[in-house]
Amino acid sequence: MAFNKIRLSLFLAVVLLFSGCITYSFTGTSIPSDVRSIYIPFFPDRSQSGLGDLSDQLNRALINRFVNQSRLSLSNEETNADAFVEGAIQSYSNRPFSVGGDEQANLNEVQISVRASFQYAKDDDELWNKTFSGSATYDVIENPVDGELEAAQQALQQIANNMFNDAVSSW
Repeated sequence: MAFNKIRLSLFLAVVLLFSGCITYSFTGTSIPSDVRSIYIPFFPDRSQSGLGDLSDQLNRALINRFVNQSRLSLSNEETNADAFVEGAIQSYSNRPFSVGGDEQANLNEVQISVRASFQYAKDDDELWNKTFSGSATYDVIENPVDGELEAAQQALQQIANNMFNDAVSSW
């Protein structure tokens, strides 16, 4: 009886040990063999957020997902690319998310919406054209300025991840 408990404990320990080694990644996605490059232009910021680098941050996040985490290369021109993603930052909001006992916001939430499309150069129709949203909260009292910037960056990262996932789900 004690021997079975030891075997069971040892088995569970081995299972737990190896379960930590399993990761999930889109780096091995099955991209069509004829798609080798992607064009990712800057997305204009139509949100009137007052934050000057939202377009740059979104562009970096998209390049990181599509180029650095797949076999695609970045094309400098849409005419030379096998696929392209384009769009615009549509809205930005920063509003109270949680109110403390003194009726002041202690957490704010940044929400960003981006309208985007994805298309293969060889196709006449877009694979998708839709709005992506991302959000993140930050502590207004502890870190009001940097917190907002970090929350905006997290929201844009969510958007880039969702755009990438929607693109590769069709591959």
